This record gives sequence, structure tokens and C-alpha cells, in this order.
Amino acid sequence: MKVLVRAVLSLMLAFAPAHVQAQGDDKTVMVRSDDPEMTAAIEQARASLDDFLALSEAPPPGTDKFKLKVMIVDGDATEHFWVIPFKRTTTGFAGILANEPEIVQNVVYGQYIEFSRDDVSDWGYIRDGHQVGSYTVCVMLKKMSEQDADDLRSNYGFDC
Repeated sequence: MKVLVRAVLSLMLAFAPAHVQAQGDDKTVMVRSDDPEMTAAIEQARASLDDFLALSEAPPPGTDKFKLKVMIVDGDATEHFWVIPFKRTTTGFAGILANEPEIVQNVVYGQYIEFSRDDVSDWGYIRDGHQVGSYTVCVMLKKMSEQDADDLRSNYGFDC
């Protein structure tokens, strides 16, 4: 089974107002669900989630565009989406899906969803013009063309 993960659109939305979608820049990278690098990236994001959440609740100067990536399952299909903006709730989290689905059919772009900590697969924000977190995107950069990866690094502040 393969899992669809987002690269470019999530970056575009990190710099745009939450209601803007740059459909023309949306690119996807297919990654096997058992890919060891992606599995490690998700584990790293989950292990550091508490620190990220604390930071997002009291952002220091020079930080913004806080986002979570969540896993949506629809039968045998799984797809990961950025949620921008997000908030904590009494039972977990809620926010707006910032990507158009390509595999799953049980959600739509712009939908308000509620989700649990177990659904979170990544997090990210901008600090002084550089991406922090977004561990899954760093894995995807290794799997895309060198030109696309270099464009993302230079245009969106990735240091990975």
C-alpha cells in the first residue's frame, strides 16, 4: 500500500493566508507506507509534538505559520493533509484541511475536521524565514527531482 503525502501545496499555504489555495503549485509525492525514512520522520514529529504545541500557544518573536499534518484514512486509502489553522480542543484538535484530496474521498479541501493526537503525522512553522519541523517534507525532498527539491529549498526556507 502507498500513502500520498503533500509537498509543494503545504509550503505555499505556509506563506499564504489560510483561505488561499495555490492549486497550480500542488505537487504530490508517493511514498510507501512502510518507507523507513518516512516512518522515522513521523516518529520524530510525534516525539517533539508537545514542545511544538507549547511554542504554538505562545509564539516567540520571529515565528509564525504554525501547522499540523494529519493522517486521514478512508477504507484502505490513507492520505496526509496539512491543517491550517488548527486549535486544541477538549478531546484533541480541530482545524481546516489545507489540501485537496487525491486518494481519500471522505474529506474535502477547506473542511473543518476534528482529530486526535494519534492522527498527527507532522508539524511545522516558520522561524526567521526558515522552515522548522516539517520532517515529512524533508523526506519528500529526497524523493523528488533535484530541481524541484532545490526550488523548494531556495523559495521556502528549507535547510534539509
